[in-house]
Amino acid sequence: MYVVCVSILVTPESVEGFLAHTLDNARNTRKEPGNLRFDVLRREDDPNRFFLYEVYRDKDGFARHQETPHYLRWREGVKAMMAEPRVGLRHTPVFFGDGAAD
Repeated sequence: MYVVCVSILVTPESVEGFLAHTLDNARNTRKEPGNLRFDVLRREDDPNRFFLYEVYRDKDGFARHQETPHYLRWREGVKAMMAEPRVGLRHTPVFFGDGAAD
């Protein structure tokens, strides 16, 4: 299993457009055979901050995701909407789901 967590700060005037692009990407990512989960979260104390929680079967599943038309469309579509560069951190699970890590 492979987990990617992405923190994003969006300019206030871009939030609606960012959400439209991001939900399109999330819905299509969930259809990928290598994806197990894709959550879009919004900070309670700062509505311009978002967190993407992505879980893939393996590292290759994430690499394939980054080549899909919906990801490429998202990446280009939101580039100018970010108030600062997004931060993506990659993880391997230690204790996940039912407690069994692969």
